[in-house]
Amino acid sequence: MRFNSLIGTLRILALLEGISYLLLGLTMPLKYTYDMPMPNKIVGMAHGVLFIAYCVMVFVVNRDYKWSLLTNVYAYAASLLPFGTFVADARIFALAQKRGVNK
Repeated sequence: MRFNSLIGTLRILALLEGISYLLLGLTMPLKYTYDMPMPNKIVGMAHGVLFIAYCVMVFVVNRDYKWSLLTNVYAYAASLLPFGTFVADARIFALAQKRGVNK
């Protein structure tokens, strides 16, 4: 994975956003079952920032790569589903990077 391109940055954000989403699944029981809200606050804030950064980066990469509407819908919807950004990375972003279209 090359990090010096827009698509490389998007791939990193997708992985980080996916990890933060899964971590929320761990911190929610801590908050509501064990009355420990601090881990959820920290992970929730990180997830929110990463979610916004991911959506902005999808928009930026789309301007350069000119993806179809369906590809855009998949890329944005991936951020709403558990494991979605991992699937989007494997099926959309990695393939776009492999094609060698670096802007």
